[in-house]
Amino acid sequence: MSGEKELNLDEFPAPQDFGVAAADDDNVSAAVLSPIYDVPVIIQAVLGKTHVDVSTLLRLGRGSVIELDRKVGEAIDVFVNNRLVARGEVVVVEDRLGVTMTEIIKDKDAG
Repeated sequence: MSGEKELNLDEFPAPQDFGVAAADDDNVSAAVLSPIYDVPVIIQAVLGKTHVDVSTLLRLGRGSVIELDRKVGEAIDVFVNNRLVARGEVVVVEDRLGVTMTEIIKDKDAG
């Protein structure tokens, strides 16, 4: 990841410096958040998980089926930078897969 600059949040003024309420206020203007619009994040939609031995992994090939810990129709987890933020359903958008978020996870609910 050469060439990337580490984000230091101390470089940004606190919300009160902009003359608005704290960051948890629903009325924070878009101008206050504009410094973070270009910060890249990693989003993962996890269908399910399983544990396999390396020997089993090496035997997998085209057409192999891996059983996951979820049932059909059960919500999938949406992670942003390895933090659970939502649950949702898989949808098809044109010829691609997508996720419709059905539940937003607050910090206290993520555990």
